[in-house]
Amino acid sequence: QLVESGGGSVQAGGSLRLSCAASAHAYSSYCLGWFRQAPGKEREGVAAIWTGGGTTYYADSVKGRFTISQDNSKNTLYLQMNNLKPEDTGIYYCAADLRRCSISWYRRQEYNSWGQGTQVTVS
Repeated sequence: QLVESGGGSVQAGGSLRLSCAASAHAYSSYCLGWFRQAPGKEREGVAAIWTGGGTTYYADSVKGRFTISQDNSKNTLYLQMNNLKPEDTGIYYCAADLRRCSISWYRRQEYNSWGQGTQVTVS
């Protein structure tokens, strides 16, 4: 089970930190990712991390602004989002997969567990 929190409304240039609390089973998964979906658009991969070694992956649109991280002691995944832009607006989802992250980490089909999402609005 995955439960996101930390969404909200911020002005452009602001920051938010999203959290995803995972059950022990989900956290044992190898690839944990963050996705987002804007109204009328496809769900897109934002970032991912391989829990086994900490390797991270980012979409070009968020490189240098977003940071994905994990706290193994809390079974929690984070997404630190800085210098937010209006185009970052959307529902953010965390996802898990029982495999090591692949070059297709950004595809939703790669993940078998999803959270319910948290809204991020940047104005």
